Amino acid sequence: MSFVSFVASLALLEYLIITLLTGRARATYKVEAPATTGHPMFERWYRVQQNTVEQLVVFVPALFLFAEQVGPRIAGLLGLLFVAGRWIYARSYIADPSTRGLGFGLSFFAIAALVVGALIGSLV
Repeated sequence: MSFVSFVASLALLEYLIITLLTGRARATYKVEAPATTGHPMFERWYRVQQNTVEQLVVFVPALFLFAEQVGPRIAGLLGLLFVAGRWIYARSYIADPSTRGLGFGLSFFAIAALVVGALIGSLV
């Protein structure tokens, strides 16, 4: 399970970095709290942060359920795909929101595989 815990930690670290970058964007573009709108670049960072936390709510439990029901090695590999997908999503969304599809698709696929695999594994 240590590989799975490592991957979960990477995903959480990635989120913390995105959170810090969102805070930096808030300061750079002078969007005072509690506002969540203002400068378009801040809004992009904010959307990346919010979308990532929404995905983590499903990803983290699915990762551990899949590891338990199917296997930790495959769970960890799917988890790495999720982390890579979120990185691609963030970079793409910040550059041009219309290009976010690949990153979103990779991370969504990883989550869907984890959820479905955990469900099937629990029935077998």
